[in-house]
Amino acid sequence: MTSNASATNDAVVPNAKRLLWAGFMAILAAGVGFSIRGGILGDWGAQFGFTQSDLGQITGGGLTGFGIIILLSSLIADKVGYGKLMIMAFLMHFLSAVVTLAATPLYMAKVGADPVAAKAIAFQCLFWGMFMFAIGNGIAEAVVNPLVATLFPKERTHYLNILHAGWPGGLILGGLASTVMVGNVKWEIQMSLFLIPVLIFGAMCLGQKFPKSEASQQGVSFGSMLAEFAAPVLLLLLFIHALVGYVELGTDSWIGSITGSIMADPKKGLMLFVYTSGLMFALRFFAGPIVHKISPLGLLFVSGIFGAVGLTMLGGAQSVFMCVVAATVYALGKTFLWPTMLGVVSDRFPKGGAITIGAIGGIGMLSAGLLGGPGIGYKQDYFASKDLKEKSPAAYETYKSDTKNHFLFFPEIQGLDGAKKAALLGKADDMLSAQEKTDKPLVVGANLQGGRMALKVTAAIPLTMAVLYLLLILYFRATGGYKTVHLADSKSG
Repeated sequence: MTSNASATNDAVVPNAKRLLWAGFMAILAAGVGFSIRGGILGDWGAQFGFTQSDLGQITGGGLTGFGIIILLSSLIADKVGYGKLMIMAFLMHFLSAVVTLAATPLYMAKVGADPVAAKAIAFQCLFWGMFMFAIGNGIAEAVVNPLVATLFPKERTHYLNILHAGWPGGLILGGLASTVMVGNVKWEIQMSLFLIPVLIFGAMCLGQKFPKSEASQQGVSFGSMLAEFAAPVLLLLLFIHALVGYVELGTDSWIGSITGSIMADPKKGLMLFVYTSGLMFALRFFAGPIVHKISPLGLLFVSGIFGAVGLTMLGGAQSVFMCVVAATVYALGKTFLWPTMLGVVSDRFPKGGAITIGAIGGIGMLSAGLLGGPGIGYKQDYFASKDLKEKSPAAYETYKSDTKNHFLFFPEIQGLDGAKKAALLGKADDMLSAQEKTDKPLVVGANLQGGRMALKVTAAIPLTMAVLYLLLILYFRATGGYKTVHLADSKSG
């Protein structure tokens, strides 16, 4: 007789596949929301007058909340129970929708009397709505990553890649929805679509029993789990995953908008994003065979090289064809980064339980939220305003934002106002004044230059990652090779 474990690739419980697909749907919900948000950034900029830096802070707020909650939830996941945390994730998604959708009515109620205050109110609604959406996502991810690593202990990297195929799956669905609805359907309706997969994962979790992590099953104390963070290799992996979060999620927050500018068609940008997400979705189901050929770290090294080359090519692309080629290379680079990093940490540090794998996810999201989204938005504003100011100081004075933006220790800048740009670019040529006819190509060119340079500068991040992966490969080769660690085996030994 064939046991259930062997029938399900060494799954440890009978409902392993149902829990895997429930987790898949939870991550898919996050992807849908993320993708649709990327498609409606232009709507927010035009409606509320936000700069690229403003929009970057809003997208960053969502990712920051994601990261914080992964870290906090991972500390209590085994104590509270995975099932209860999934219910909390479900509820937070609904609350986030309420706050986000309040932006327009609150803005309209205030804009007549105080436009500046109205803009600030809309910003707060969108920022905190995204933050709450991210809390739901973060709680879910704090559960599903250690859960899948526990359910499939001998195929962790393979099944974590399948789990995280839900992310590009959500990006595809959200991107297609945006392509069909952009310009035709209110952004509020588009944004609400993520609630459909939320309902599905909630139904799939009902009545299910969730196992605890391998560390908890083996009686590892909380202090021993935390002690894993003294390992230099784990600290290096945490740093690398901060770079992963910056380059993958930070770039994905902007890639559709930037490529849409390069191809002079926002819908083409969205479709290119859907295409690259489709590649990610398909390839993540084949991570297992690839890992068996070249090892997890070998896969990560190759991914870093492809990511750097792809972003550099994308920043210099001059045609739709070259955008597709460059985006394909970039997609090959980013596909395996996030889930394979989770697999490496769960392979090498199972003693840390949900805490270590949660720390990796949390650091990645915090980096994307605090650095990636805002940083790439800042870079676009910096290079766009620099370009326009050099070519026409008068045009820059006309279209610059009334507010200033800054990022970390970099200089304070005044980017181009989203509402002013939208008003200019949305006019038919025969409706433009003589001055606007002069300004329009300059503004378009500045916007394009900002996006191109942001991608080229960001390419340094995956290149740095590739160097660090190579150092890890050499380290493990010098110390006996990369091996998966199992606590039960070490105890019995």
